[in-house]
Amino acid sequence: MEASFLVLAKRRPGLNECVALLERLSRQVNVIWGERGEPFPNSCLDWEGDVLISYLSPWIIPARLLRAARIAAVNFHPGPPEYPGIGCTNFAIYHGAREYGVTAHHMEEKVDTGRIIAVRRFPIFDDDTVFTVTQRAYEHLAVLFQSVFTQLTSSGTLPESHEKWARKPYARRELETLCKITLGMSREDIERRIKATTYPGMPGAYVEIYGHRFEYVEGERSAMKGP
Repeated sequence: MEASFLVLAKRRPGLNECVALLERLSRQVNVIWGERGEPFPNSCLDWEGDVLISYLSPWIIPARLLRAARIAAVNFHPGPPEYPGIGCTNFAIYHGAREYGVTAHHMEEKVDTGRIIAVRRFPIFDDDTVFTVTQRAYEHLAVLFQSVFTQLTSSGTLPESHEKWARKPYARRELETLCKITLGMSREDIERRIKATTYPGMPGAYVEIYGHRFEYVEGERSAMKGP
């Protein structure tokens, strides 16, 4: 019997090819696109089908929808098991990690905690930035996606990995703390924080002085209004 798929995703490099693969496997593919800050599409809460896929989804998937997937609810996380949660690339750069990766895993109500299906790893180089590692992660995530669903189609089962999550998921407050620079920090730590939080078009490292926030912008400085 032909499987049915629901995909919740951001528009990122490689995803069109992933959707095209699903559409070759099934005529029952529903894709809902979204970006951070957009409300959850409640129209999909009545979905019932075989495989629910979260691919860089901007939303936390409700438990009701997870239970509606008859075969599996699978998340594609743009980080390895060592970096669950938000800001995974940021923390890897800050820690000076020499290796990174992407992870496919079963979804539970708590994000990035379900059983791991497969992991794909790649090196981090000295001149890498958050941007370059993130872009390579997108490429590897698309390859991982196609590998996982090619196996599901050929064997009827998903891969199983022996790997486990290395820690609890990073939270947004931890990423915000990583961005904050204080005068008591060493020069080395400040430079690491700047490198780990600089990404085009996104807020990065900052200092607060008398209620005013001054944010680092690559190649220049900009002052943000205080409260």
